Amino acid sequence: MDSSLRRPTATIVLCFIVALIEGFDLQAAGTAAAGLRHTFTLDPKMLGWVFSAGIIGLLPGAFFGGWIADRIGRKKILIAAVLLFGVFSLATAYVEGYATLLLVRFLTGLGLGAALPNLIALCAEAVGEQRRGTAISIMYAGVPLGGALAAVVAMLGGDHWQMTFIIGGLAPLLVVPLMLVLLPESTVFRQQADASARVSTPQALFGEGRARLTLALWISYFFTLTVMYMLLNWLPSLLMGQGFTKPEASLVQMLFNIGGALGSLFGGLLLDRFNGVKVVIGVYLGLLASLVGVGLSVGIAPMATAGFCVGVFVMAAQLVLYAMAPPSYPTAVRATGVGAAVAIGRLGSVAGPLAAGQILAAGAGTSGVLLATSPGLVIAALAILTVVARPGSAARPGLKPASR
Repeated sequence: MDSSLRRPTATIVLCFIVALIEGFDLQAAGTAAAGLRHTFTLDPKMLGWVFSAGIIGLLPGAFFGGWIADRIGRKKILIAAVLLFGVFSLATAYVEGYATLLLVRFLTGLGLGAALPNLIALCAEAVGEQRRGTAISIMYAGVPLGGALAAVVAMLGGDHWQMTFIIGGLAPLLVVPLMLVLLPESTVFRQQADASARVSTPQALFGEGRARLTLALWISYFFTLTVMYMLLNWLPSLLMGQGFTKPEASLVQMLFNIGGALGSLFGGLLLDRFNGVKVVIGVYLGLLASLVGVGLSVGIAPMATAGFCVGVFVMAAQLVLYAMAPPSYPTAVRATGVGAAVAIGRLGSVAGPLAAGQILAAGAGTSGVLLATSPGLVIAALAILTVVARPGSAARPGLKPASR
């Protein structure tokens, strides 16, 4: 294979593998919820904190993982992040107390958070402008596929919930040697590494007229990830609350993730080929309609269909956000910009599971949880539309981002 193709291919393949493992670990707590609830005697609020402990760790992990990577390299931070979430995912299987459980989930989230902005930056910088959305799509398709694998393990493991965390911990530790040998550092980063040290964080995020763009990205990330992480963590429990059995709930969760993998590829390919405004409107309208389907479905067949569609559209929405962030920032501060947007989105990730727990504890049920998500999705769509429609947006066919 020609060297000009070998490096991008190696980057995307290895980043896909890491994303696959990350998706598995992100959803491990959700698929193991019944076992965790029984073992640690958790009520809905306590279980919500177990979900949110890992998500709280994602926030500083994403911000500082991106900020440090702009200074010492994307590859180094990604490898450190993979080691971190591998060790503490494995530790989750062996903790004995609620407080320790919260701690190891937080530290797992710290590693998971640091990995994502560097996965996005490495893939974005490995290819040209016209293939950026596709490259990020291929990589990010690993996340929902990993979540689907977690659902399969949960179905096969029965009451042995620890198996999910053992697999989720060993897999990243085994892939680190491959990354050390085969993952290339970003060529674009190496060429401009010195420039990042001269740019302050406020200047990186808000300088050169980027304030409005940065705020719009943050708003959209926040509300979209609120819905996504609510579904990732609470979907099985919501379905069982509607009368579905655990195997049926696991089946819907698996289809949700398979749909998410397709949605990830779908979103990136559309952004690279069609008008970004129409893509955004279609994706968010589809997501709202699919959530209505989840709330109204009563049999396993319509619920499985609705769950699949929700996965397609929520992951397509997130992919649109991840594809729009890298070209919005200069190379020297790209990981900082992406990491900050992801970190703000993680605030929504924390709010989603906690809010769902509170709503369920108040007796509102599944319909109340889903109804509460609708206004936020409308706000998210309007915010990202201002980014997509701006002059020079990479999501507008035939136009390149502004010169960096």
